[in-house]
Formats: sequence, structure tokens, C-alpha cells
Amino acid sequence: MSCRLPSVLVALMLALFVALVPRAARADKLRDLADVAGARDNQLVGYGIVSGLSGTGDDFTVPFASQSILSLLRRLGVQVEPTQMTQMLLRNVAAVVVTANLPAFSKPGTKIDVTVSSIGNARSLSGGVLIQTVLKGPDQHAYAVAQGSLLVGGFEARGLSGSSIRSGSITAGRISEGGTVEREVVTTLVSNGVLKLELRIPGFTVASRIAAAVNAKFGAASASAVDGGSVSVKVPAEYQQKVVDLVADLEDLEVVPVRRARVVINERTGTIVAGGDVRLAAVAVVHGSLTIVVKENKVVTQPVAPVPGARTAVVPTSEIHAGEGGHHMAYVPAAATLSDVASALGTLGLSPRELAAVLQALRGAGALEGELVVE
Repeated sequence: MSCRLPSVLVALMLALFVALVPRAARADKLRDLADVAGARDNQLVGYGIVSGLSGTGDDFTVPFASQSILSLLRRLGVQVEPTQMTQMLLRNVAAVVVTANLPAFSKPGTKIDVTVSSIGNARSLSGGVLIQTVLKGPDQHAYAVAQGSLLVGGFEARGLSGSSIRSGSITAGRISEGGTVEREVVTTLVSNGVLKLELRIPGFTVASRIAAAVNAKFGAASASAVDGGSVSVKVPAEYQQKVVDLVADLEDLEVVPVRRARVVINERTGTIVAGGDVRLAAVAVVHGSLTIVVKENKVVTQPVAPVPGARTAVVPTSEIHAGEGGHHMAYVPAAATLSDVASALGTLGLSPRELAAVLQALRGAGALEGELVVE
């Protein structure tokens, strides 16, 4: 027993030392914190027609749907007079808007995903096929074309009696790799020998740390923080003709980000998410519930004695009861870490919606150190 005691004491001392030594903050790659200016996605939009629907498309009370079909038939060499369109009850087509994101550096021939959504009174786009649609950018130039069969994320079933069941959205769908890039967006990464990094979440501290990391890698005065949202990097002489290699080396740099102390409350779903360095000061909480019940009744009254013009009447009456549920005072100790905050608030035994109200009150009282976001 005496021979094992020293080893046990050493183990305990090592465990205590490890627990007391502060852990280093986890560093992230620069690629997760910032993007190169100019290398970004571009939004595309177009107007088209979906065909092949089983009677669930637009009817001709939608004027632009009939005009689109007439224009399409004429482009395909089919001559149809406008007066004949009113005699045709085509419910197997629908007018749609097609949207897509054009990734940076996309070349002609690159496949992209497109999203299709109805803009008329179509009941469903299930089973439809998008006819070739031109997708344009904000400058009104065509950058891609889209065509293909739609994949709808919902369903609908109808019975002969009129009953139906529906799940998800059936008036919007997606075509995987249904778009083809036809024009490249010219991207300029370096301007006057300077490459700019744009932070995804602006912050002065992170911008300063990024500049320091770049300077440590490529030498002093290689980078400087322009503001809280961007960092300028001078292209070294050895990278003048190898900008791609420079960006690759920059993306591998490790930078310690700043985790903002924030509590997000979604009152609609009752969801509460806390992150960052959220702290809680010692506070006393009293939370009770007030319940009000209103009952509406109807009482029939009849005349006691025969009176000319008197008749039986229905008089509404109301009963109102108010009751306040039991409430108690709870002392919440100070909490220095997010885990301590969760443990301290968990002792209150409140539902998510009640806890959201308490968190808002704690922020108003200055006991909750962190940003409170209510969605």
C-alpha cells in the first residue's frame, strides 16, 4: 500500500494540473472565415414553362400562361391564333420561375442545379418537365440554360369523394444538374498587386488576427486590416504568376475566431440555442402563470306575466374566472461558462417558452452577459 501511494498522488496532481491549465482556443482554417473578393456566386433567374402535368397545371384564367404557350408554339413553327387558345383547355402546362446560383469560375458546359416554382394557379408540378429556359443575370445577359424533369419534395392524394391529403410543397421542384453554363463570368482576383479577403462574419478582432497570421507567413507588412470586414494582402514577388498557389496557401492558415456570446430564441417553435462565452450573474427569479377562462352561455328567458308584445328571448351570459398558478422564488447562482449557464437555468424546471421569457427578463436586468436574438 505504501509503495502505490506516491503513484496515486502523482496521478491526482497531474489530473489537477491538466484541469487548471486553460485550454487553447481552437483555430479554424482561413477558408472557413473569409473569401477572396471577386470569387463569389451569382444569382440567375428565368421564366419558363413546365409541361407533362396530369391536369394540375394552370388554366387560362392566368393570362401570361396562355401567352407563353402561344409564343412557344410559334417559336416551334406551330401557327395558332389567339382566338383558338380560348377554346383549348390545356391543364398540363404551368408557368414557372427558374432560379439558380452560378458558382465562381464556372466554365461553359458546367452543370448547375436549378429550382423551379409555379407563379400561376397550378395545383402541382409533380411529373412535369421544364422546357428549355434561358437564365439571366442582373445585367440581363444570358449565362445558362435549364431543362429537364422536376423532382418535387411533396405529394398529394385525392379521393373521389373530394377528400385529399397533402404533404410538403408540390408547386416547387428541383432539377439536379438541370442547368448548363453558356457564358463565363470574368473574375479579377488581384487589383494593383493587392488581393483582398472579405470576412464572412465581420469583426475587428478576427480581421486583425487574419492580418497577423498572413504577416507571420509571408513577412511583415504583407497584409493589413482595412476595416472589420476586409483584409488586403500584397501579392509577393514569387506569387506574381501563381495567384492560385497564393490563395491555396492563404486558405491553409490557421486563425483563432471570436465566438460571440449570443442566445437565439425562436418563439414560434420554442427553440433556444446559446453559444459563445455566455455568462450569468447571480440573480433571483420569480415566475408564475396567470390563467383566465371565459365561458359563454346562453339563457332562455320567458315573460312572467302576459304582457303585450312580450316574447321568449335568448340572453347571452358570460362567466370569467381568473386564477394565478403557484409561483416560487428561485436563486440562480452565477455561471461563468455555457455549461454552468445551462445547469443553472435547468434548475428552474421551466418549459422552453417560459424559459424564453425568463431569458429576456434576465437580459433586461443585466444579469445575462450576451446578445439576445428573438426570431
